[in-house]
This record gives sequence, structure tokens and C-alpha cells, in this order.
Amino acid sequence: MEYRKTTVNATPRLINRLRLKHWALLAALAETRTLHEAATRINVTQPSATKMLADIELAFEFVLFERHSRGLRPTALGEEVVVYARQSQASLSRFIEGLDVKRRGGPGLLVLGAIMGAAPDLVARAVARIKQERPLLNIRMVGETSDQISTSLERHDIELAVGRFASLLQHNLFDFAPLSNEIMQVVVRRGHALVRRKQPQLETLMALPWILQPVTSPARQLLEEEFARAALSTPPNVVECASVFATLQLLQTSEAVAVLPESVVRDHVKAGLLRVLPIPIGTDLKGFGVLTRKNEVLSEVAATFVALLHQFAQQ
Repeated sequence: MEYRKTTVNATPRLINRLRLKHWALLAALAETRTLHEAATRINVTQPSATKMLADIELAFEFVLFERHSRGLRPTALGEEVVVYARQSQASLSRFIEGLDVKRRGGPGLLVLGAIMGAAPDLVARAVARIKQERPLLNIRMVGETSDQISTSLERHDIELAVGRFASLLQHNLFDFAPLSNEIMQVVVRRGHALVRRKQPQLETLMALPWILQPVTSPARQLLEEEFARAALSTPPNVVECASVFATLQLLQTSEAVAVLPESVVRDHVKAGLLRVLPIPIGTDLKGFGVLTRKNEVLSEVAATFVALLHQFAQQ
């Protein structure tokens, strides 16, 4: 399929020709990559979806998808279009939901992501304070690792994140305002054989089962650097788990070892459910902070929440 090159400003034409349903189809295609599944997702027939895609490509005047036997694959320009479509649909959904909350008498919606190390302390205190001031505020918190929440932030599924950069180039996408450091601890269940050792070393743990965060998370990357510094390979007996709740449950019911933030294991250690091993980990882990999308103004409620985070961080 070929389209003529345009020499005039395409913005008014695209705005006039593309409707919300068109953007919804592009967002669905970004996830499904087949017209049949995308049509089902936006509640139209497949012939209607086929015509909509043809109209969209005609409006843009270039091909957005290459047709293959297994579905559709975005072209280089098409990838940029579907990324924007997915982001705009996420923002629109969040806006409509927040508007509905206000229509029903509530003061709005705040959707954020937070790493597990920040959630028990700073984020919990900020949530408690803002709920005290605005009891009807609808707050939704997602994610547990920096790579998870940065993906949600990039896709506009959340308005802000409390975490750290998950890759070297994310400073091009997000602004970062530091909040605090994160202390990592090696933990096992109470009664574990290692607890009786006075000076356990990292190499003595290699034969044990480990519960590790996904390799894309900064904390896992730091732990791998610790292994490399000690001339050790990644333990062969590993369960990868991004859920802090599942990790804590697995720790208490097995001989596994895990490295978790001090704020996460604090209550379990105080209750005698977990024990901390005296092995230093994570001294080079960069502090976490508030991540927001560049050149985007926060809503009033999000800005208030960020101010509370900084207030508690200073304390």
C-alpha cells in the first residue's frame, strides 16, 4: 500500500479525521497484533476494524502495519503511532475514571507506582496523611520493582512513580527528584541453619535456594554485581519473584535466602519470623525518588502527594 507524500501541515487533517475509536483500535493492535482480537476488544466487527485501519493509514498517508501470516507488525513510523495511541488511551481512561469519581462527589483519583522498599515508609505515610486530609480521594498504587513501575509510567498507566531509573537512558523520558536511600538485607526464616553461623559468607549461600527479583530490576542487577565482585556465579537454584508478599511467604516456608529492603522485612524481623544475616549487600544501590514524565504538569492532587513525600523524606 502506497500513499502520496504530503507537503502541508497534517495536524488539522488528522484531528478532523481520526476519532476516539480509531485511537482505541490502534491501542488494541499494539497489544494483540491481530485485527480479529483488536476488533473484539473494542466491540466492532473485523470488517469494520479493517476499514477503520485503512482510514487511519489514509489519514496519516503512510503505512502503519506490515501484514504477515501471523498478524500485523508495526512499521518504524507505525510503532511511534501505536505507542502514542496506547499512552493516550491510558491517560483518557484515567481522566474519565477521575472525572467519574468527582461526579459522584469524590475529590478525584491518584494512580501511582512504588517500589517495595519505599512503600512501607515514605509512601505509606504520605498516603495516610493525604487520606486524612481528603478522605474520599481514590488512590490506586501499583508495582513493586523499578522496572515494572517505570514501564507503567512510560505507558501513562500511572501519573507518578516512587522508584529509581531502571535503565541508563530513562533520564531522557523521566525527571527524577531524590527522596531517600534503601538498605538491603540478606534474610532467612527463623530456625534456618545459617542463623547459628557467626560469620556467614556470601559464597556459603550459593548451594541454597534463592528467591530473587527479576533480572531487569535495579536491586537484582546490584546483587549480580555483588556476585561478580566475589567471583561467584548466580546461584543455580533460583525462584524469580517480583511480588514482595509471595517472597515473604516463600522465605518463611523454605530454606531459601533472599535480599530485600530493610523497610520491607522490618516487621517480620521484629516478630521473629525472619532473621537478618550479617552480610553487607547493596552499598552501591542508588537512592530512590519521585519519577515523573518530562514536560508534563502533575495534577493538583499528585503535586500535593509529592510534596508530602519530600516532607517525610526530610524528617
